[in-house]
Amino acid sequence: MDALALEKKAQRNAELRERLMQLKKERNAIILAHFYQRPEIQEVADFIGDSFGLAQKAKETDADVILFCGVHFMGESAKILNPQKTVIIPDERAGCPMADMVNVDGLRKLKAQHPNAKVVAYINTSADVKAETHICCTSSNAKQVIESVDSDEIIWVPDKNLGHYVSQFTDKKMIIWEGYCNTHDQLSVEDIMTLKQQHPEAVVVVHPECRPEVVSLADYVGSTTGILKYCRESSHKEFIIGTEDGTRYMLEKDSPDKTFIFASKYLVCPNMKVNNLKKCVEALENMKPEIFVPKDVADAARASLERMLEVAPG
Repeated sequence: MDALALEKKAQRNAELRERLMQLKKERNAIILAHFYQRPEIQEVADFIGDSFGLAQKAKETDADVILFCGVHFMGESAKILNPQKTVIIPDERAGCPMADMVNVDGLRKLKAQHPNAKVVAYINTSADVKAETHICCTSSNAKQVIESVDSDEIIWVPDKNLGHYVSQFTDKKMIIWEGYCNTHDQLSVEDIMTLKQQHPEAVVVVHPECRPEVVSLADYVGSTTGILKYCRESSHKEFIIGTEDGTRYMLEKDSPDKTFIFASKYLVCPNMKVNNLKKCVEALENMKPEIFVPKDVADAARASLERMLEVAPG
């Protein structure tokens, strides 16, 4: 992109930011953004976080309107925890393939096959699926949540990679659904080994949504928030990063003196990147796309989310 085009883009983004701030004040809105969002969205957000942090902020906010910059299930969670508030998202096409890999009918059949098991659902699931579960969790608190469940048998949905990782820290029987994150699952051992040869002093940090063989090569495994904290506090200066590219914004903001090498050029979630500043402005102007969750589904799903927040409040 030439200098003129870059200048025009910067000017346009500045205009969009100004309009967004005006609308936010008029609507008494709060902007929540996931770490995987585009940098220009993270720059204007009132709070940036992973699934756990955003779930907490959604419940705590006094705003009348929540503009949730993430994917659809995150907006649903915000609506479930704030039924009296208006929750909108920039683009209704921002879905989650992993969340779509588990469905209510399949989960009910699995529950019938294991009547003594309790369901633990990764927060990356639809409201309908959450309504069928005992408790939700995130990659931050999964170990703690599983140990809190009064059952020796756990049905885990939907991410098999995170489920495998967590199963190493419990004696409970884990019945693991065969879902996965399209972005994290494609990271390979070869990707990591190639970069380790090129950067022998670099520390490898990965998200537990990666494949088990990739996770086994890491010096640190953790949620997005965990990765950010680890890199910020580490004395090392060079890191190979095994999670979505959007975390680059906060990594470099937190530690401008450190080098972050992303383990693959394909670590980009296309669903997260659907959102942009223009769509944020349009969402607040038109107050849509709005998130709706049927009351019966919301009530059942809320119980699952609130159990999680009681077990692991922060």
